Amino acid sequence: MADDAAFSGFTKETVRFFTVLRKNNSKEWFDRNRETYDRHVMAPAKLFVTAMGEKLETIAPCVVAVPKVNKSIFRINRDTRFSLDPSPYKTNLGIYFWDGVRPRMESSGFYFHLEPPDLWIGVGMYMIPDPLLGRFRKAVVDPKSGAEIRKIKAAISAMAGFSFGGEHYKRVPAGFDPAHPNAALLKHKGLYASFESKIPAEFFSARLVDYCFERYEPLAPLHRWLMKLFG
Repeated sequence: MADDAAFSGFTKETVRFFTVLRKNNSKEWFDRNRETYDRHVMAPAKLFVTAMGEKLETIAPCVVAVPKVNKSIFRINRDTRFSLDPSPYKTNLGIYFWDGVRPRMESSGFYFHLEPPDLWIGVGMYMIPDPLLGRFRKAVVDPKSGAEIRKIKAAISAMAGFSFGGEHYKRVPAGFDPAHPNAALLKHKGLYASFESKIPAEFFSARLVDYCFERYEPLAPLHRWLMKLFG
């Protein structure tokens, strides 16, 4: 594909690549299918990052969309140093559009995750770094910001097909009231909302950008709340 090509969707081969990789997760198989990965995964992924980034600027003007591996596109290689699973490759395509001055994984943003047969779209912070948890908890119990996030959570939870996630701890942290209206949020290690579905027909066309945007946009209030806190 030419560098100035427009995004026209992923392909059936994109889906097939990850489906077959799940059963043949080895360097030998990957090397034999490297051309397919480059042509049907990386090439359209880079074009998608550019097109989706431009669209997201309408609701997040400073969003970062860099069509490179280890920037907006997550690397396919797994870190197996501390894992019991020796599989060398991830069986998914992860793309992240982050916002703010912090490093990518310490920032709120817009996430895209293909793992056949499913597509997962998320907004927020999957994991809040430990040094920022104190600030998050104070905001959750603050009368003004606490009421705001409670309203945002209720609105998202009421939308069909969307879910609110990030709860991690079994108990409310020490020093906080277990009876507080936002006690459940105090047990969060991350704060995000998501939409999951089977791979839609739009995945194979330029309409995927609009499909994702239509699901990112109603979650933007959560992103803005996090940006006020950490941005």
